[in-house]
Order: sequence, then C-alpha cells, then structure tokens
Amino acid sequence: MANLVGAITTSHVPAIGRAIARNLQKEPYWRPFFDAFAPVHRWLGQTRPDTVVVFYNDHGLNFFLDKMPTFAVGAAPTYTSADEGWGLASVPPFEGDQDLSWHLIDALVEDEFDITSCQEMHVDHALTLPMSLLWPDQAWPVKVVPVCINTVQFPLPSAKRCYALGESVGRAIRNWDSEARVAVLGTGGLSHQLDGQRAGFINKDFDLQFMDSLVEDPKWATQFSSRELVEKAGTQGVELLMWLATRGALGASARCLHRNYHIPISNTASGLMLLAP
Repeated sequence: MANLVGAITTSHVPAIGRAIARNLQKEPYWRPFFDAFAPVHRWLGQTRPDTVVVFYNDHGLNFFLDKMPTFAVGAAPTYTSADEGWGLASVPPFEGDQDLSWHLIDALVEDEFDITSCQEMHVDHALTLPMSLLWPDQAWPVKVVPVCINTVQFPLPSAKRCYALGESVGRAIRNWDSEARVAVLGTGGLSHQLDGQRAGFINKDFDLQFMDSLVEDPKWATQFSSRELVEKAGTQGVELLMWLATRGALGASARCLHRNYHIPISNTASGLMLLAP
C-alpha cells in the first residue's frame, strides 16, 4: 500500500511569483517568508515523495463563474499553467499521476462525494506558486494530482464537508495499491480580504488559533459556517478550507514539524505548516 508521508500547507498569493521573478527572496520584506521554507526543503529531501496531492482553489483559469464545480479532481497526463491576468510567468508542465487520480475519484464517489473529473485541466497560481516554493528550481521530482475546491462563488462547501473530503482522500491514498510515497499539499490563505469595505483585513488571533487547532483539535474550525469563516478570516481567507482538507487526509492525529506565520505578504497573512502523521 502507498505511504502518506506528510502534509504541507502554505499561502499562494500572486505577489510571491513576482518576488521570485525579481529575485527578491533576500529583501527584508520577503526574507521572513522565503527563509521559512528551508526546513521544508530539508524534509522533502529526506522523505522524497513520489506524488503530491494538491488541494487548491481555481481563480478563473480552469473554471469560471458560469461553471463552478464544488469539487474537481484532475485526471490528466500533464497539467500546464497559463497567464491568468497576474502577469506571472508560466512554469514547466507537471506530470500527472493518472493511476492515483482515478483511484481517488473512484474512492470519493464511493464515499458519496459528487466529483467533477477532469481529463484535461489547466492549473493556476494556487498550485504553481506553492510547488515553486517547495522546489525552487521548478525541476519537479514528483507527479501531481490536483484537487480543486470552490472557494470563489457561493454556495461554498462547508468546513465540515471539506474536512471529510480530506479524510476520504487520505483513506484512498493509504489503500492505493502502490509502493509510492505520497505527500499532501494545501494552499491558500490565511486571513485576507482583497475588496470591499474590509479590504486589507487580517485576523492574526484567529489565524494562530486555527493553526494551533490543526494539531490540537483538527475539527475545531468545522463548527463554523462558510459565512462565519468569511467573517473571521475575510472573503479570500475562506481558502483555509484547503488547509482543513489537507489536515483531514492525515487522519486522527498529526505532529507539527515546522510552522511559520508572517504578515503582511501583499495584504495577506502568510502561514506555513509541515505536518507528519
């Protein structure tokens, strides 16, 4: 059976890509963010995952407001990025793990999740930037399985449902007839709001409590409705749903091997966690 080696959660704001393109990693504004990935790089070098399942949200590149699936799983042989309006350079294509993709799709449907399966799929900065943070040379040593969660258009899936989605994905990975080592990556957040009267909103107290809960009480945030999460974390901060799905995949308990919290990164509270089952 496959080995689920651990999970990583991190932010994905487009300004990260511009900082990478301009080699600003050591600038005072950016250094506390980029330096925090060194322990994660060491862990990846030690564990050497073969495949990464990525929980992320699409920003209009693959899905738009006229067609917005609640949950979508990529089952493509390759995934390419494109300019979605942020002026970010495209990255080398990602090799898909189709065997695991279809295994996850079958398992999720068996668990009564209604899944959109995508045999062709583009991926945007919510996937490409975190992958570039984990492997800065962009010579991807892993295959990927994208799992897209709607955090863009109401009605959104509940925190409880997203955690259960992660639990189902975790069970499926462990039951996959493979010797592969699989990591899970959750992207987005933490608290931020880009528009409206609360533009620039950051809730540090809630962010830190949420990060603590992923180890101490992982279902803590599932008590809140989507609207309550927007109130606490901001319109775009509801992306923490991807963190919950990632945590759900690890099972009942998890150890925190590394974490970082830094504000602001482009008006966003940036979080990073490395978790082991």
